[in-house]
Amino acid sequence: MRPSLRVPDQLRAVTLETGVNRYAEGSCLITAGHTKVLVTATVETGVPGWMRGKGAGWVTAEYGMLPRATHTRGRREAAQGKQSGRTQEIQRLIGRSLRAVVDMQALGERQIVLDCDVVQADGGTRTAAITGAWVALRLATRYLLDEGVIKTDPILDQVAAVSCGVFDGTPVLDLDYDEDSNAEADSNFVLTGNGDIVEIQATGEKRGFTRGEFETLFGLAEKGIGELFEMQRVAVGG
Repeated sequence: MRPSLRVPDQLRAVTLETGVNRYAEGSCLITAGHTKVLVTATVETGVPGWMRGKGAGWVTAEYGMLPRATHTRGRREAAQGKQSGRTQEIQRLIGRSLRAVVDMQALGERQIVLDCDVVQADGGTRTAAITGAWVALRLATRYLLDEGVIKTDPILDQVAAVSCGVFDGTPVLDLDYDEDSNAEADSNFVLTGNGDIVEIQATGEKRGFTRGEFETLFGLAEKGIGELFEMQRVAVGG
Protein backbone atom coordinates (compact mmCIF):
# COMPACT_ATOMS: atom_id res chain seq x y z
CA MET A 1 0.00 0.00 0.00
CA ARG A 2 1.32 3.43 -0.94
CA PRO A 3 1.68 5.87 1.99
CA SER A 4 -0.63 8.28 0.16
CA LEU A 5 -3.20 5.49 -0.42
CA ARG A 6 -3.06 6.17 -4.16
CA VAL A 7 -3.37 3.32 -6.63
CA PRO A 8 -0.14 2.54 -8.57
CA ASP A 9 -1.05 4.52 -11.71
CA GLN A 10 -2.48 7.59 -9.93
CA LEU A 11 -0.90 11.04 -10.03
CA ARG A 12 -0.93 13.26 -6.99
CA ALA A 13 -3.47 16.09 -7.12
CA VAL A 14 -2.03 18.54 -9.65
CA THR A 15 -2.95 22.17 -10.26
CA LEU A 16 -1.47 24.67 -12.71
CA GLU A 17 -2.25 28.26 -11.74
CA THR A 18 -1.26 30.91 -14.29
CA GLY A 19 -0.83 34.68 -14.07
CA VAL A 20 0.61 34.49 -10.57
CA ASN A 21 3.28 37.13 -11.28
CA ARG A 22 2.11 40.43 -12.76
CA TYR A 23 5.52 41.40 -14.14
CA ALA A 24 6.71 38.23 -15.88
CA GLU A 25 5.75 37.59 -19.50
CA GLY A 26 4.54 34.16 -18.38
CA SER A 27 4.09 32.55 -14.96
CA CYS A 28 2.78 29.35 -13.42
CA LEU A 29 2.49 27.96 -9.91
CA ILE A 30 2.42 24.19 -10.20
CA THR A 31 1.27 22.09 -7.26
CA ALA A 32 1.73 18.31 -7.23
CA GLY A 33 0.57 16.98 -3.90
CA HIS A 34 2.61 18.93 -1.35
CA THR A 35 5.26 19.96 -3.88
CA LYS A 36 4.90 23.55 -5.09
CA VAL A 37 7.09 25.23 -7.72
CA LEU A 38 6.74 28.82 -8.90
CA VAL A 39 7.91 29.36 -12.48
CA THR A 40 8.32 32.73 -14.17
CA ALA A 41 9.30 33.33 -17.80
CA THR A 42 11.32 36.42 -18.66
CA VAL A 43 11.94 37.60 -22.22
CA GLU A 44 15.32 39.26 -22.69
CA THR A 45 16.62 41.10 -25.73
CA GLY A 46 19.79 39.49 -27.00
CA VAL A 47 21.30 36.04 -26.60
CA PRO A 48 24.44 34.58 -25.00
CA GLY A 49 27.66 35.73 -26.66
CA TRP A 50 28.33 32.43 -28.37
CA MET A 51 24.98 32.70 -30.22
CA ARG A 52 25.20 36.28 -31.42
CA GLY A 53 24.80 36.86 -35.12
CA LYS A 54 23.09 33.54 -35.80
CA GLY A 55 19.57 34.97 -35.95
CA ALA A 56 18.33 32.43 -33.43
CA GLY A 57 17.14 32.64 -29.85
CA TRP A 58 17.77 30.65 -26.70
CA VAL A 59 15.75 29.15 -23.85
CA THR A 60 17.39 28.47 -20.52
CA ALA A 61 16.39 27.82 -16.92
CA GLU A 62 17.46 28.53 -13.37
CA TYR A 63 16.33 26.39 -10.43
CA GLY A 64 16.48 26.92 -6.71
CA MET A 65 15.01 25.77 -3.41
CA LEU A 66 13.67 28.42 -1.07
CA PRO A 67 15.10 28.18 2.47
CA ARG A 68 12.01 26.57 4.03
CA ALA A 69 11.05 24.38 1.09
CA THR A 70 11.93 21.40 3.29
CA HIS A 71 11.49 20.36 6.92
CA THR A 72 14.56 22.29 8.05
CA ARG A 73 15.84 25.61 6.76
CA GLY A 74 18.47 25.36 4.06
CA ARG A 75 20.93 28.14 3.36
CA ARG A 76 20.43 30.09 0.17
CA GLU A 77 23.03 28.97 -2.33
CA ALA A 78 23.81 32.61 -3.07
CA ALA A 79 24.88 32.98 0.55
CA GLN A 80 27.26 30.06 0.12
CA GLY A 81 28.78 31.61 -2.99
CA LYS A 82 28.10 28.75 -5.39
CA GLN A 83 25.42 26.44 -6.71
CA SER A 84 25.38 22.79 -5.73
CA GLY A 85 25.96 20.12 -8.34
CA ARG A 86 22.36 19.02 -7.90
CA THR A 87 21.04 22.49 -8.70
CA GLN A 88 23.20 22.76 -11.82
CA GLU A 89 22.11 19.33 -13.01
CA ILE A 90 18.42 20.11 -12.55
CA GLN A 91 18.44 23.50 -14.25
CA ARG A 92 20.31 22.04 -17.22
CA LEU A 93 17.70 19.30 -17.44
CA ILE A 94 14.88 21.87 -17.42
CA GLY A 95 16.58 23.91 -20.15
CA ARG A 96 17.21 20.86 -22.35
CA SER A 97 13.62 19.73 -21.94
CA LEU A 98 12.17 23.06 -23.05
CA ARG A 99 14.59 23.57 -25.94
CA ALA A 100 13.49 20.21 -27.34
CA VAL A 101 10.11 21.73 -28.27
CA VAL A 102 11.13 25.26 -29.33
CA ASP A 103 12.03 26.59 -32.78
CA MET A 104 14.96 28.86 -31.91
CA GLN A 105 14.94 30.57 -35.30
CA ALA A 106 11.35 31.71 -34.73
CA LEU A 107 12.41 33.44 -31.51
CA GLY A 108 14.91 35.67 -33.27
CA GLU A 109 17.86 36.93 -31.23
CA ARG A 110 16.15 36.96 -27.86
CA GLN A 111 16.35 34.74 -24.82
CA ILE A 112 13.64 33.38 -22.55
CA VAL A 113 14.72 32.54 -19.01
CA LEU A 114 12.57 30.23 -16.88
CA ASP A 115 13.12 30.78 -13.16
CA CYS A 116 11.93 27.74 -11.21
CA ASP A 117 11.73 28.32 -7.46
CA VAL A 118 10.70 25.46 -5.20
CA VAL A 119 8.35 26.88 -2.58
CA GLN A 120 7.70 23.51 -0.94
CA ALA A 121 9.33 20.16 -1.67
CA ASP A 122 7.77 16.73 -1.26
CA GLY A 123 9.44 14.84 -4.09
CA GLY A 124 9.35 15.41 -7.84
CA THR A 125 10.50 19.03 -7.84
CA ARG A 126 12.45 18.72 -11.09
CA THR A 127 9.60 17.05 -12.95
CA ALA A 128 7.07 19.57 -11.62
CA ALA A 129 9.41 22.39 -12.67
CA ILE A 130 9.56 21.08 -16.25
CA THR A 131 5.79 20.68 -16.50
CA GLY A 132 5.12 24.14 -15.05
CA ALA A 133 7.91 25.75 -17.07
CA TRP A 134 6.30 24.71 -20.33
CA VAL A 135 3.12 26.53 -19.28
CA ALA A 136 5.05 29.71 -18.41
CA LEU A 137 7.01 29.46 -21.67
CA ARG A 138 3.83 28.97 -23.72
CA LEU A 139 2.32 32.09 -22.15
CA ALA A 140 5.47 34.12 -22.75
CA THR A 141 5.66 33.16 -26.43
CA ARG A 142 1.95 33.89 -26.84
CA TYR A 143 2.64 37.35 -25.40
CA LEU A 144 5.38 37.88 -28.01
CA LEU A 145 3.01 36.79 -30.77
CA ASP A 146 0.17 39.01 -29.53
CA GLU A 147 2.50 42.02 -29.33
CA GLY A 148 3.80 41.38 -32.85
CA VAL A 149 7.35 40.95 -31.61
CA ILE A 150 7.61 37.59 -33.39
CA LYS A 151 5.60 36.41 -36.38
CA THR A 152 5.91 32.63 -36.14
CA ASP A 153 4.93 30.51 -33.15
CA PRO A 154 8.15 29.02 -31.77
CA ILE A 155 6.42 26.31 -29.71
CA LEU A 156 6.60 23.06 -31.65
CA ASP A 157 5.07 20.71 -29.09
CA GLN A 158 4.32 20.17 -25.44
CA VAL A 159 6.79 18.74 -22.96
CA ALA A 160 6.13 17.43 -19.46
CA ALA A 161 7.80 15.17 -16.93
CA VAL A 162 6.95 12.77 -14.13
CA SER A 163 8.73 10.44 -11.75
CA CYS A 164 8.06 6.72 -11.41
CA GLY A 165 9.61 4.07 -9.22
CA VAL A 166 9.45 0.64 -7.68
CA PHE A 167 8.07 0.97 -4.16
CA ASP A 168 7.46 -2.04 -1.93
CA GLY A 169 7.94 -4.28 -4.96
CA THR A 170 5.36 -2.45 -7.10
CA PRO A 171 5.98 -0.01 -9.98
CA VAL A 172 4.17 3.24 -9.14
CA LEU A 173 3.58 6.65 -10.71
CA ASP A 174 4.56 10.06 -9.35
CA LEU A 175 6.63 9.45 -6.23
CA ASP A 176 6.23 11.69 -3.22
CA TYR A 177 9.07 12.06 -0.72
CA ASP A 178 8.04 9.11 1.48
CA GLU A 179 8.11 6.82 -1.56
CA ASP A 180 11.16 8.37 -3.21
CA SER A 181 13.28 8.03 -0.08
CA ASN A 182 12.35 4.34 0.27
CA ALA A 183 12.11 3.31 -3.39
CA GLU A 184 13.92 0.23 -4.65
CA ALA A 185 14.33 2.02 -7.99
CA ASP A 186 13.33 5.44 -9.23
CA SER A 187 13.23 7.26 -12.54
CA ASN A 188 12.31 10.55 -14.16
CA PHE A 189 10.74 10.63 -17.63
CA VAL A 190 10.58 13.69 -19.90
CA LEU A 191 8.38 13.21 -22.96
CA THR A 192 6.95 15.38 -25.72
CA GLY A 193 3.37 15.50 -26.93
CA ASN A 194 4.39 13.46 -29.99
CA GLY A 195 5.69 10.75 -27.70
CA ASP A 196 9.37 11.48 -28.25
CA ILE A 197 11.77 10.87 -25.37
CA VAL A 198 13.72 13.93 -24.26
CA GLU A 199 15.36 12.31 -21.26
CA ILE A 200 15.08 9.31 -18.97
CA GLN A 201 16.93 9.16 -15.66
CA ALA A 202 16.61 5.74 -14.04
CA THR A 203 18.48 4.37 -11.04
CA GLY A 204 18.41 1.20 -8.99
CA GLU A 205 18.52 2.40 -5.40
CA LYS A 206 18.24 -0.69 -3.20
CA ARG A 207 18.58 -3.24 -6.01
CA GLY A 208 18.77 -3.52 -9.75
CA PHE A 209 15.50 -3.52 -11.62
CA THR A 210 14.42 -5.67 -14.53
CA ARG A 211 13.62 -4.71 -18.08
CA GLY A 212 10.03 -5.72 -17.41
CA GLU A 213 9.87 -3.35 -14.45
CA PHE A 214 11.38 -0.58 -16.56
CA GLU A 215 8.80 -1.08 -19.30
CA THR A 216 6.05 -0.93 -16.70
CA LEU A 217 7.51 2.32 -15.35
CA PHE A 218 7.64 3.72 -18.89
CA GLY A 219 3.98 2.84 -19.41
CA LEU A 220 3.06 4.55 -16.16
CA ALA A 221 5.01 7.64 -17.22
CA GLU A 222 3.24 7.79 -20.58
CA LYS A 223 -0.14 7.61 -18.84
CA GLY A 224 0.74 10.24 -16.24
CA ILE A 225 2.33 12.63 -18.71
CA GLY A 226 -0.68 12.28 -20.98
CA GLU A 227 -2.81 13.56 -18.11
CA LEU A 228 -0.35 16.38 -17.47
CA PHE A 229 -0.50 17.39 -21.14
CA GLU A 230 -4.25 17.82 -20.86
CA MET A 231 -3.83 19.96 -17.72
CA GLN A 232 -1.26 22.11 -19.54
CA ARG A 233 -3.62 22.68 -22.45
CA VAL A 234 -6.40 23.73 -20.09
CA ALA A 235 -4.04 26.04 -18.19
CA VAL A 236 -2.95 27.93 -21.31
CA GLY A 237 -6.41 27.94 -22.87
CA GLY A 238 -5.84 25.34 -25.57
